[in-house]
Amino acid sequence: MNDVRELRAAAPANPDLPPVLGPDTQQTATETARSRSGAGKVGVAALVILAAALGYGAGRHALQDDAVAAVAERQRDFVPTLRTAPVRPTPADVVATLPATTSAFEAANVFARASGYIAQHNADIGDRVKVGQLLAEITAPELDHQIGQAEATLGQLQASLRQAQANRDLAKVTWQRDEPLVAKGWVTQQQGSVDVQNLKAQEAAVGVAEANVRAQQAQLMVLKQQKAYQQVVAPFDGVITQRNIDVGSLVQADATSGTFMFTVMRSNVVRIQLYVPQSEAFGLAPGVEATFHVPEIPNRRFPGKVTRIADALQPGTRTLLTEIDLPNPDGTLLPGMYGTVELRIPRKRPAVLASADAIIFNGDGFSAAVIENGTAHLRRIEIARDFGREVEVSDGLRAGDQVILNPPIDLVDGAKVRIRSAPAVG
Repeated sequence: MNDVRELRAAAPANPDLPPVLGPDTQQTATETARSRSGAGKVGVAALVILAAALGYGAGRHALQDDAVAAVAERQRDFVPTLRTAPVRPTPADVVATLPATTSAFEAANVFARASGYIAQHNADIGDRVKVGQLLAEITAPELDHQIGQAEATLGQLQASLRQAQANRDLAKVTWQRDEPLVAKGWVTQQQGSVDVQNLKAQEAAVGVAEANVRAQQAQLMVLKQQKAYQQVVAPFDGVITQRNIDVGSLVQADATSGTFMFTVMRSNVVRIQLYVPQSEAFGLAPGVEATFHVPEIPNRRFPGKVTRIADALQPGTRTLLTEIDLPNPDGTLLPGMYGTVELRIPRKRPAVLASADAIIFNGDGFSAAVIENGTAHLRRIEIARDFGREVEVSDGLRAGDQVILNPPIDLVDGAKVRIRSAPAVG
């Protein structure tokens, strides 16, 4: 082996021949060839993996496209099954339940019309009294003296009247006697003029005396009326609800600041006052049936009828003042009680009732979906009143329409739908 190495080293270089490689060089070349072979295999494997991934992805994408197309086709051909409810006609009467307050049919505050001290009072709070019954008595001794003085003055004036009448009669007789004498010239014209004017003066004096007598009689009547006002009586049948005087209390008779003594209320008939909203006021008139309920008397109803209405709405609340008179012979209802009134008002405008679950509310307002021949149709509606589970619709629906309950948000006009059958009753 050494000889060969020496011969190869000594031999001249020949470019046409391949170089003679040593052991180290051969090993390096072998390793390089092996490296190149391994890299080629890795590249081929990578290409295979990439091709497999691309094929897998393409397959998945094709499957997804097929699935989407299938879903779209199912959605396009899908006919939803929905629940419906019929639209019902409203009753002929509108039933309105409104808060109300009772008040006495008649109420009077009794004031003092005579000044003096309370000698006695015969009525107290809660007493039932009859018309003309004595409630209290006022004593005023000075009023009796004034009446006596007025009667004496009246006597004087009547005497003066009689005197004036006598003077008039004398003047009249004198003129009747002198008149023919004056005509014949036996009495002067001057005397005749004096007789005539004297008669006129006496007649005027009689007129003055008569006027004085009438004035004094009127004054005496005022004093006697004040004397009558010392007897305070009930103005009508009722119950005493307030008393502000005691025995010995000083009361004053004055048109503006008289003493407030009693309050009397007539309670055998009570007046119910309530305010009806504008939406329900149309159709309300005297004679409409009404029922009054009191929460504290749950087992009793008080029927009545509308007695009077104000015929004008309150500007601030747009409500109509309505009054109902209820008989109350046993006194069960008290003035000032709170309760509710149920009115049956004749309906002036036709309407229908629909389930509140059928109402669709969006930017366009209120609407409902009606099924006709398996097709959904969206209709704009107008809601008159909301009762919670149902609404009163004044326009857009007709009695007998089938409306969809809880319609899906993607429901469009003209969509095909099915009606869900009602569950069988076991």
